[in-house]
Amino acid sequence: MRIRRSTEADVPRMAEIYVGARRFMAEHGNPNQWGPTNWPPTPLLYEDVAAGRSFVCVNDADEVIGTFCYIYGEEDPTYRVIYDGAWLDDSPYGVVHRLAGDGSEKGIGAFCLNWAFDQCGHIRVDTHGDNVVVQNILKKLGYTHTGTIYVVEDDFPRLAYEKVR
Repeated sequence: MRIRRSTEADVPRMAEIYVGARRFMAEHGNPNQWGPTNWPPTPLLYEDVAAGRSFVCVNDADEVIGTFCYIYGEEDPTYRVIYDGAWLDDSPYGVVHRLAGDGSEKGIGAFCLNWAFDQCGHIRVDTHGDNVVVQNILKKLGYTHTGTIYVVEDDFPRLAYEKVR
């Protein structure tokens, strides 16, 4: 596997991966994270590509099998306020949003998160309280649960995680 920047030509495949991810989450006890809003919307995927913050994970055959948004160096408004805890470190950080894989290979999510961490050594990420799959990946990779945050897309609290080198 390897990571590369997404292109506009990747967006239909990325949208397909998100459809599968919403279905997988609903089948595994997490119907509310992206399901009710069909998150993320396709225009946002194009916006992420244009801004250079969209990435895909490709397999050895160069097929797109995962996708995520990675941002570094900009303070993410999602993480300005944290409840029931505190961030571990105030240094510049990267964030990973909208991480999804197609399930064709084991370890796509961990591969993407490790790539992001290797870019900067300080990552913040959040997930829905019902997303046990991602919570387990984050714990396995050494992320610390730091508190609760809220996103603008819905009223569900998100579990905030952080990893610092």
